[in-house]
Formats: sequence, structure tokens, C-alpha cells
Amino acid sequence: MDGLFDENIEKNLNTHYIKGITCSVKNCVYHDENGCCTASSIAVGPGYASSCTDTACATFKAKK
Repeated sequence: MDGLFDENIEKNLNTHYIKGITCSVKNCVYHDENGCCTASSIAVGPGYASSCTDTACATFKAKK
């Protein structure tokens, strides 16, 4: 991680981040401006996936 990313997380200590998970889906309610996932946990599926292109974040929830 670069220093800027670490500093941004430290500024938001009251926000929960899943360590090691980054998110680029800006229209998800769990995406924050630092590219972090703020969900309490994530689920990735489906179980029959055979490559990364077959997977999706099942925790995704669209912003209204």
C-alpha cells in the first residue's frame, strides 16, 4: 500500500474497512471515496466459477 492510502484510512477511523479488499464499483453503497469496501463482510460467488471473470460480489447493493 502507498502512504496516501494508509493516511486516508487513518483519517476515517470511525469507518469500518475490510483489510485487503479494494473496490472500484462506485455505485455500490459499500464503496467509499478511498476505494475501500465498508461492508461488514463480503460474499463472492457463484460456487461454480472456474475463472475470475466468472465471479461477482454478491454483497453489492446499488446506491439509490
